[in-house]
Amino acid sequence: MAAKSTMASLVLLMALLLSCSGMSTAARLLEEAAPKEEYPHPAVPELPKPELPPHPTVPELPKHEVPAHPAVPELPKPELPPHPTVPELPKPEVPAHPAVPELPKPELPPHPAVPELPKPEVPELPKPELPPHPSVPELPKPEVPHPEVPKHELPPKPEGHYQVPETKP
Repeated sequence: MAAKSTMASLVLLMALLLSCSGMSTAARLLEEAAPKEEYPHPAVPELPKPELPPHPTVPELPKHEVPAHPAVPELPKPELPPHPTVPELPKPEVPAHPAVPELPKPELPPHPAVPELPKPEVPELPKPELPPHPSVPELPKPEVPHPEVPKHELPPKPEGHYQVPETKP
């Protein structure tokens, strides 16, 4: 949702930027002076205005008289027969549900007793003896001669390249 509103605001900002750019260009063009013409326009002769005949008068037409609507005779209301009455039907007698006999609860035999079993005896096992670790002979360190590397020297600093500001006490 946030992406949609961000995208919409970006589109709005781009439209505003483009319209401002266009308006400033148009304003600049209007402010600039019109270029001076090198060649003057030739004078255009004025044409005489043509005389038109007067408008013809339209004769008034006689008003058309609309005849009055003929009176509609009132029609008599038709008499409808009365609604037929529905005879009341006798309610059918439903036989009562037969009573369900209660079944006797079956008697369950008691749970058999579980005899306690003796715990088996586990013999203790002797700990295995491990042979001692073999000793590793020490080897002499080989001496590797290090080559001497000459110390790198920096090139001399050019004078006046950077001005060092004076420190105020």
